[in-house]
Amino acid sequence: MSHGETDVEIEDRPPSGVDASVPHSARVYDWWLGGKDNFAVDRAMGSALIEAIPTLRTMAKENRRFVHRVARYLVGEAGIRQFVDVGTGIPTRPNLHEVAQSVAPETRVVYVDNDPIVLAHARALMMSTPEGRSEYIHADLREPEKILVDARLTETLDLTRPVALTLIAVLMLLRDADDPAGKLRTLMDALPSGSYLAITHPTADFNPAEMNAAVAAATQGRMTLVPRSRAEVERFFEGWDLVDPGVVPVMAWRPEDGAPEDPHAAYYWAGLARKP
Repeated sequence: MSHGETDVEIEDRPPSGVDASVPHSARVYDWWLGGKDNFAVDRAMGSALIEAIPTLRTMAKENRRFVHRVARYLVGEAGIRQFVDVGTGIPTRPNLHEVAQSVAPETRVVYVDNDPIVLAHARALMMSTPEGRSEYIHADLREPEKILVDARLTETLDLTRPVALTLIAVLMLLRDADDPAGKLRTLMDALPSGSYLAITHPTADFNPAEMNAAVAAATQGRMTLVPRSRAEVERFFEGWDLVDPGVVPVMAWRPEDGAPEDPHAAYYWAGLARKP
């Protein structure tokens, strides 16, 4: 769950429904990206993770850049006009729907997140073009069936037509015991042929020592962080056709500013696949 320059500053007193005693990935990302929608526990967690991986703030920004690139590709080249973004995070301009609608104003986007802070900012996620539509569902990837039957999804999207499903730095929050592949497959199976799946996922493949230190810091701070290997990330796409260049370092996925000097500088795998 990612995102940068936020829309609303909140005080350090949590609103109703928010547990400020435990860090939340959306709020940690918000702090990394310079936002104000976070609490002391999130800043402490973010600082501990940066101590483990000093370049984490840059990595978070690279993750956001991937969101923009993949949205432009899906709308501009693949002809997609419908998105479901699971693990949205705190609104960051440009949001996914703003990027997509800048190419095709009629694009429709449904955002999904389980953090009450994100819910508090849902209005920012629903400022759509007149031709398109943007909706928000307060739900959890661990209960994919609830996402699929929510009226805000079924009334916004036509699930007989291709949909792009995006999970940006989200699956890392589910342990293997939570069956992330099974939860994801429930969503994938509900989409028609011609749909797409975009994933970014942190990995220890590039720098095991730093990532292992980050996992230890997250565990101590009561936040789940599960890095996965390239092979493990590729398995999430099983049965779908990977779009060139396949599962690659996030900075190397169709870069718009030329090949990165060091594609392994951001410890994320990224990929996009199409449902046959």
